[in-house]
Amino acid sequence: MENHKELDVLTVQANEANKDKTQKLERRGILKAAVAGAALFAAGAPAVHAQQKTIRFLNAEPSRDSVKALRVAAAEYERISKVRVIIDTVIPDDAYNKLQASIAAGTPYDIGTLAFAGHVFILADAGKLVPLNKLVSKYKWGPRILFPIKGQNYWYPYDYNFCWMYYRKDLYEQKGLKVPTTWEQMAENAKALTGDGKFGIAQPLGNNAAAQWMSLGYMWADGVKMLDDNFSLVIDNPTNKPKVMAYFDFMKKLSPSMPQGMTQALFGTVLSQYSSGQVAHAPYAGRLMEVIEDKAPDLVSKTGFFMYPDSAGKGQAVNHGYDGWVVLNTPMKDESLKFMEWFTENQYINFLHSAPLHFQPPRLDVYDDARWRAHPLVEKHADLVEFMKSFLTRKDVIIRSVDTEGPRVDLRPAKMFETFAITEGLQNVVYNGMPSSEAVDIMAKKYRTVL
Repeated sequence: MENHKELDVLTVQANEANKDKTQKLERRGILKAAVAGAALFAAGAPAVHAQQKTIRFLNAEPSRDSVKALRVAAAEYERISKVRVIIDTVIPDDAYNKLQASIAAGTPYDIGTLAFAGHVFILADAGKLVPLNKLVSKYKWGPRILFPIKGQNYWYPYDYNFCWMYYRKDLYEQKGLKVPTTWEQMAENAKALTGDGKFGIAQPLGNNAAAQWMSLGYMWADGVKMLDDNFSLVIDNPTNKPKVMAYFDFMKKLSPSMPQGMTQALFGTVLSQYSSGQVAHAPYAGRLMEVIEDKAPDLVSKTGFFMYPDSAGKGQAVNHGYDGWVVLNTPMKDESLKFMEWFTENQYINFLHSAPLHFQPPRLDVYDDARWRAHPLVEKHADLVEFMKSFLTRKDVIIRSVDTEGPRVDLRPAKMFETFAITEGLQNVVYNGMPSSEAVDIMAKKYRTVL
C-alpha cells in the first residue's frame, strides 16, 4: 500500500515537471515519464516491502534494554539476510492473549514469547506451534525447563525466573540475627525488624501471579505436592493437608510484619518496598539486585539472599519461573526457524545482558562462556550468580510451582494456577480468621472443579 501511494505522488510530480517544460507533451509521453520515474524510484529504494520476507516477533520483555537488544538483532539479521524482523512488545501478562488474538484474526505472529508451560501446551496441542528440537538439542539444559510434549520440544527457554528471598544484612547485624533455616526463625526475624514505620517482610497475598510466584516457596520447601503422577489432586490427602494447614498458619503469624495492602501487591510493589527501605525481606529473582543497583545503590552491599526455608530446618526451595520463545505454524515458519537458529547462536548472550542478573541462563554452557561472564554486573555479583547456579546442580533444592505440578507439562496444573485457589486459602486464614483445615478443604474443592 505504501508503494502505491509513493508512485501516485511521483506521477503527479512528473506531470507537473513536464508541464513546466511544455504544455504540448502528449499523454503517451507523460505515461512514459511516470513509468520511468517509478522504475528509478524502485531501483533506488533500499527494499520493496511488498516483495520482502517479513517475520513478526511478539516480545514480552518490555524493558528498554531488552527491546533495544532485540531491535538491534533484527536490524543485523535484515542486513545479512534481507529478511525483515518486526519486533512488537507487550507486557508479559498480555503475551498469550495477544498471540491468541493474532491467530483468531488470521494474522498470527511468527515468533512469540510465553511464560507458562500450560500456554505452550495449549498452542502445541492445537497444532499452532512447530517443534524446535534441532535448536534445543545443541545444548545441555538445567532441570525442569524444556517441558517436552509427546517427545517434541516446542519452545526455546531463554531464562529461569526462580524466586528466592533477599534480606538486609546490615539490619541483621544490628539486631544480632542469623539467616533463618526454619519458619519459626523467619517469623521471629521479620518481627524483630518491624517497627518505626518499617516492616520485616513483603509477601504478596492477592489473587494474582505475583502471590503464587513469591509467597508459596515456604510450602514447597516443606515438601507439599498438589498433584500425583496421575494428575490426581493430593493436596488435601493425609500427607499434604497437615503441611498446607501449617503453611497457612505460618503465613498468618508472619502477616503482622508485612505492610498493609499485600492483597493488592504486584511484582513492582515488592521491588519498590525493598528499594525504598520500607521492608527488610523481599522475595524476587535477580531483577531486585538490578533495581537497587539503579535506584538504591547504597543497599547493594547491604543485601544478602537465601532460599525459602522449611518448617523443620531440613529443606529449602525456590519457586519455579521461566520464559521462552515459540515458533508458530505460519507460512513464515521456515524463515522463522532460520532466524531463531541465527539469533540463539549469535545474539542470545547480548539479549541476556539486557537483564544480566534477572535472565538466569537455562543453557548450562552459558555459565562458562567468557562473553556472558564479562558483563560488569555478572562479574560484580559473582556470589549471587553462583548462588543462582547452585539451584541447577544441588540435589537438596526443591524447585516447584503450581503450573508445573504433576509428572509432565499439562493443561490441568495451568488451570489450577488460574483459579488462585491457594491465595484465596491464604486470605481466608490470614484475614478472615478461617480455621486452616476449612481453608484447605475449600481450596481443594475449587481445584477439583477444574480438574
